Amino acid sequence: MSDIQGWGQDDDDELLFADEDAPDPSSATSGPAAAPWKLLIVDDDPEVHAITRVVLNDVTFDGRRLQFLSAHSGVEARAILSGHPDIAAVLLDVVMETEDAGLRLVHHIREVLGNRRVRIILRTGQPGQAPERQVIVSYDINDYKAKSELTAQKLFTTTVAALRSYQHIDAIERNRQGLETIVDAAGTLFEQRSMDRFALGVVERAAALLPRAAGAFLCAVPPDLNPQGLNPEGRTGEAEVLCGTGVFAGAAGRPVSAVLPEAACADIAAALARGRSLHRDDHSVALFQTQSPGPGALFIGGHGGLPEVERRLVEIFCSRMSVGFDNVSLYEQLRLAQIATVHALGKLAEYKDEVTGEHVRRIGRWATAIARELQARGACGGEADDLFCELIGLASMLHDVGKVAIPDQILRKPGKLDPGEMAQMREHAAIGGRILRDASGPVGGRSYLSMGAEIAESHHEKFDGTGYPRGLAGDAIPLSGRIVAVADVYDALLHRRPYKEAWQPAAVVDLIRAESGRHFDPRVVDAFVAVLERGGPEA
Repeated sequence: MSDIQGWGQDDDDELLFADEDAPDPSSATSGPAAAPWKLLIVDDDPEVHAITRVVLNDVTFDGRRLQFLSAHSGVEARAILSGHPDIAAVLLDVVMETEDAGLRLVHHIREVLGNRRVRIILRTGQPGQAPERQVIVSYDINDYKAKSELTAQKLFTTTVAALRSYQHIDAIERNRQGLETIVDAAGTLFEQRSMDRFALGVVERAAALLPRAAGAFLCAVPPDLNPQGLNPEGRTGEAEVLCGTGVFAGAAGRPVSAVLPEAACADIAAALARGRSLHRDDHSVALFQTQSPGPGALFIGGHGGLPEVERRLVEIFCSRMSVGFDNVSLYEQLRLAQIATVHALGKLAEYKDEVTGEHVRRIGRWATAIARELQARGACGGEADDLFCELIGLASMLHDVGKVAIPDQILRKPGKLDPGEMAQMREHAAIGGRILRDASGPVGGRSYLSMGAEIAESHHEKFDGTGYPRGLAGDAIPLSGRIVAVADVYDALLHRRPYKEAWQPAAVVDLIRAESGRHFDPRVVDAFVAVLERGGPEA
């Protein structure tokens, strides 16, 4: 049932849409063209829909026209609202399929859909059915109008006021969501220790910050440029894509001129040259101000123009991520310092034993490959995690560092060691463990040095408990030691030593298989064989 009987046929209708000297709607416009404002008309009288469209058809606010959606019942309106969460305003009748259908819809919008942004303008031709004071207090609506008082000018004014209110609330909400995205990105990405993974995370979060955008990428000028802007091959210093998402997902490693039009490339060059971000109607170039080498700019394309609030969010995001790039760079410097320390310590053993140099490098590759295979198989209850697999290759290179304390005449003796010499030789495991454990103390946590200590003192333990220096058995032997035990024996037997000739590969593999469950952990042996059958570890 309609709130108005014969609307458009009596004096009230003439008042409702009386001709008045309305201002030019274009006077309310500003800013670039964008998607239209969605206005939902909910009324069971078709004439109300038609006349509302006629009156508001030419309205433009902030450079955006109106898109009209129509529902003729509360049930129909619910479906439209669910499918269009970006509706800016609802012109809502009270009495439709039931006397309180409109009020029930208000409750549904606010409480069921949880939509607090949309502006609700209640229009009624029967104020007695929904008294204004009671409705304003009891329901979360934004305006209340009797249809008899709505002239064309008043409808225009009411609608524009609702759109402006929605615009402000939407900006606040997008700002809140954007800040949440930035805070979440900082909390998650700052845990990354790989520059590649961190950079990819940045472009993914930038896309989440501006979901309308077609894609985003990070770019930087190659670091090998000379003062004339040329690299050694004479190529100009054009920015290159580091990683991308969306339409730029496959652009990594390509010059920006291969993925963007000339004008957009010029904008990237201009932003980098001037040290200022740049925003166009369809793309933005935001800069990173880092203390260490990192990406120069974030390019965001296809966003259709950013309002000021989103521009500020992009700037805040890049500012926060600049700190993240510096953190990852510092971590990588620390990691490189640790690697240099490992190599320096490894050299100690190499000076004592001429075969150690290449031997430890080969063991490092085998240990990493076996650890990755165990991880893929889930064979060790999650112990072989990403950090474990990252550390073990370098850490294994320190397995014989304790040999610095063993006399040369024992290390280089061409024949078999006597019992006393053997006892002295076996001390290198415990000595290496002590050296590396003392060195790892100031570093804290899991590191190359702490795992190296673990390997040095356990890679001569045997799975059945008959090894040295402590006689550990089974899983009591650290996994890193069990892995290096296989890699060490395999490489040692495969190559000539002062006291023996090299074995044939098949004989070495047969021995390792035979010692599975006695000398070696069967799971590690299986992983070793799987790697061997694939051609061995990567060089």
